[in-house]
Amino acid sequence: MLQGVNFEVPAGSMTAIVGRSGSGKSSLARILMRLYEPQCGRILLDGRAIDSIATAELRGSLVGLVPQETALLHDTIAGNIALGAPTASREETLRVARAAQLEALLDVLPKGLDTPVGDRGTQLSGGERQRVGIARALLRRPGLYLLDEPTSMLDSKTEVDILKALKSVSDGATMIVIAHRLSTIVDADEIVVLDGGRVCERGKHNALLAMEGLYAEMWRRQVVAPLQDF
Repeated sequence: MLQGVNFEVPAGSMTAIVGRSGSGKSSLARILMRLYEPQCGRILLDGRAIDSIATAELRGSLVGLVPQETALLHDTIAGNIALGAPTASREETLRVARAAQLEALLDVLPKGLDTPVGDRGTQLSGGERQRVGIARALLRRPGLYLLDEPTSMLDSKTEVDILKALKSVSDGATMIVIAHRLSTIVDADEIVVLDGGRVCERGKHNALLAMEGLYAEMWRRQVVAPLQDF
């Protein structure tokens, strides 16, 4: 349950939301997509209260959600990407596929973009399905990308590469990244740390480490401790 959460995300910036399991990260994503309605307070998107925006507009053109689990249809890779924008050209579809790091996969598939993914995407790995979901969101070109641990099935290097690609091809869009692996969001413009449904820390990576608070503790457990064990 979120309580007293209050922060701003500047247009064109990348803001990361982090915290321990149960801290409220997923609840925040659901509220932003109007899957939950807050009991009090309000959320503004470009000055508009999101509860005044039709859900079709919010989820269709304003916010591009990339969830942890990407739902795919029994169609081709191109067809699943084009769900984000059915009128997009072949060239646009290929461009976003490359940005989502799908190029290596397409190069080894005889049919490339025209390869069927199987029922619910069973012919693709979890990481490949996530890449298709990212490409789908890129094709829609929304003003805000909401990424809810969208690359959890990828290695950390690929995750960093995809986030950089997203930033470079998103035409200055705003990005909110709900992340588990802290190593992938160290370059975020701001990191918001949740604990018990509240914002307990905010700032850039180095500033948060200097605070010696929850973020620093999480960083030591995820990054420093494994290196010491190695």
